[in-house]
Amino acid sequence: MSNFEQSSPQIYVTQKQATQASNQREKFVVQFWGVRGLIPTPGSNTSRYGGNTACVEMQLANKHLVFDGGTGLRILGKSWLKQQQPLEAHLFFTNSQSNRIQGFPFFAPAFISENSFHIYGTAASNGASIKQSLYDQMLLPHFPYPLQVMQSELQFHNFHPGKIVKLDDVTITTALINKIQKSIGYKIRWQNYSVAYVTDLGNEVDPNEQENIIQLVQDVDLLITNISNPFSFHKTDSSNSHWQTAVDLAGIHNIKQIVFSHHHPDDSDDWLDQVQIEIASAFPEALIAREGLILDVGQ
Repeated sequence: MSNFEQSSPQIYVTQKQATQASNQREKFVVQFWGVRGLIPTPGSNTSRYGGNTACVEMQLANKHLVFDGGTGLRILGKSWLKQQQPLEAHLFFTNSQSNRIQGFPFFAPAFISENSFHIYGTAASNGASIKQSLYDQMLLPHFPYPLQVMQSELQFHNFHPGKIVKLDDVTITTALINKIQKSIGYKIRWQNYSVAYVTDLGNEVDPNEQENIIQLVQDVDLLITNISNPFSFHKTDSSNSHWQTAVDLAGIHNIKQIVFSHHHPDDSDDWLDQVQIEIASAFPEALIAREGLILDVGQ
């Protein structure tokens, strides 16, 4: 099947996968594969927290959901190859900026014909769909192979902010959280669990965006958000202005846990260690994300 064709979703289940699904069906697991913003930042100063750009995997209800496709998506893809089974997954993008999509050309499972991926996003600031944005970055001279060489079934779903996506008993609510960056936030609900993925909070939020953000984060078990505005002047010393917005939201809107991700390229391991101490003093149920972090939501 052409990777541009639309069809009804199919789920391929082997006996091994069914056993794993039985063990995991009642769990909502979140894993961080990329935690950096703007550009990948490898090096000795970032080795403990990680230098790959944004990618978060959620496993729930026998489904794989992925939020953003930075360079962490390549590492996730390598992990999935070890499963040796047909895969179906759903990829959701905050926006079409390079740090959110740059891992997609290196996502190995997309080159395997038995696999199927649903890709969700809204229009970029230039009007390009998520399909067009992913397609364009794989054109010469940027990349040697076009998107068409990906043999998996790729189904693209363009939506306007506010759309609700239903995947059986999993509900994904979308909202515009940053008009300037054309960024989308997500709330994922399943059974009695909920997670908000809101990783493009600015230093200043207009009233409409504020209302959207509140709707996404209200009463969630886990809020995944950014530790600072990556486009602002970066301070080398610790400052609670980088995280206070999210902590304030947690106090007012009954957020049980916060994980800060999308770290600035200049955020060294030592700097993030210090921020972790500061945040914990204000909100004990807060963590700084690092690559490989796994959370069992609601536990």
